[in-house]
Amino acid sequence: MCTSASSVTARNVGKEPRVRLALPDTFDVVLLLGEAECFPDQEVTGDAADAFADKFGWDPREEEDAFLYIRVTPRTVRAWRGEPELLGRVIMRDGMWLE
Repeated sequence: MCTSASSVTARNVGKEPRVRLALPDTFDVVLLLGEAECFPDQEVTGDAADAFADKFGWDPREEEDAFLYIRVTPRTVRAWRGEPELLGRVIMRDGMWLE
């Protein structure tokens, strides 16, 4: 992920690296809990920054303002499709995939 270095997200992750991401919508839910690390746009490896730019069609390194890349290492993943699947939704715990 990438965000403006002055954004609320950047400030929050800088103070508290434990994050929760909800993907992609409210029916097919993937809830990821993890640890975030921030990297200034000019300190990201070329390969990683190029991959980001290729995927999103935008290169933060070319912007006038400073940006941060954020890498999240998942610790717990919950996934479900609608209310009938709420039981058993934890599929990763402590960074380990569950069977």
